[in-house]
Amino acid sequence: MTARANPPFRADHVGSFLRPKFLLDAREQFAQKAISAAQLREVEDRAITDIVKFQESIGLKGITDGEFRRTYFHIDFLEQLGGVKTDIPVTIRKPDGTEELAPPVMRVIDKVRHVKNIQLADFEYLKSQVSAGHTPKVTIPSPTMLHFRGGRAGISREAYPELDPVFYDDVARAYGEELQSLADAGCTYVQMDDTNLAYLCDDKMREAARSRGDDPNELPHRYAGFINKVVAHKPAGMTLVMHLCRGNFKSTHAAAGNYEPVAEALLSEMHLDGYFLEYDDDRSGDFRPLRFLPKGKTVVLGLVTTKFDQMEHKADLLRRIDEAAKYAPLDQLCISPQCGFSSTVHGNNIHVEAQRNKLALCMEVAQEVWGGV
Repeated sequence: MTARANPPFRADHVGSFLRPKFLLDAREQFAQKAISAAQLREVEDRAITDIVKFQESIGLKGITDGEFRRTYFHIDFLEQLGGVKTDIPVTIRKPDGTEELAPPVMRVIDKVRHVKNIQLADFEYLKSQVSAGHTPKVTIPSPTMLHFRGGRAGISREAYPELDPVFYDDVARAYGEELQSLADAGCTYVQMDDTNLAYLCDDKMREAARSRGDDPNELPHRYAGFINKVVAHKPAGMTLVMHLCRGNFKSTHAAAGNYEPVAEALLSEMHLDGYFLEYDDDRSGDFRPLRFLPKGKTVVLGLVTTKFDQMEHKADLLRRIDEAAKYAPLDQLCISPQCGFSSTVHGNNIHVEAQRNKLALCMEVAQEVWGGV
């Protein structure tokens, strides 16, 4: 086995990191109109410079900006597409005292279109901070986020009397134009974050889809076609991967269930280069769905949790990689934490030092299993 020259890397990560206090303070000042957008961006720049150095000091090859310019991993991007309106989510306190983020309602109110370059300036700053031998990665929400939460009712019938093919084509074209703008600036590594396919592994979520008039058995295959329309626009030389998430708000999760209901559509039918799959506990089921992984694709096993400080044992991670390798070739596997450390600005209930320790553990495992990252 060898290290990988191209992403995803043997030891990789999903993208987000805990925001430093000085950045949170600046965001609060901006919300109170005590500082300008330009002043906030200067603070974000400083925080991103620090988090790039942090990642490089661990030895990671794939480098993100920590999602430090975002409040939510999905809303901040999607609301900048023409024709999309999002309602800000609210926090619900459950009877057991834990908190849950009620998902935002995303509505398509007009034709979806790419009206401006959304991530370009952010990528250009990230690229300027990343050292030679490292690869800057951009994370964006999956286009399926524009359909699953609201279903047909969340998409204007005036704009789209029929969804197929015009709605899917419009969204794919908008994503394609965004990817091209990034590629023109030198971006070679993009990750789409998708909760919806993971939610379709959960019985409650599947029933909710039925109540909206969708068939949860058909949706994964429809989404595979949807994603492939985006992939058809992918610029040459770009690696495009997907991360599946079952929820990551303040160390809570929203869904559970084995990948089996979506595995074939996800791994075999989608023309993506790789997948970041959550496998940090029993919530995600076993590794049998990996049998659908064809040659030429990579699965990054999210074996290390970002939700809690407790450290995993290297021996357990090595054993689990061996189990996964019974269903997919070891050379097509990598390791990472199961999600970001802060999918929203609020952050998970984990300490900053745990971020380093968990990523360092992934590096150590990658060195032992594959001979490097």
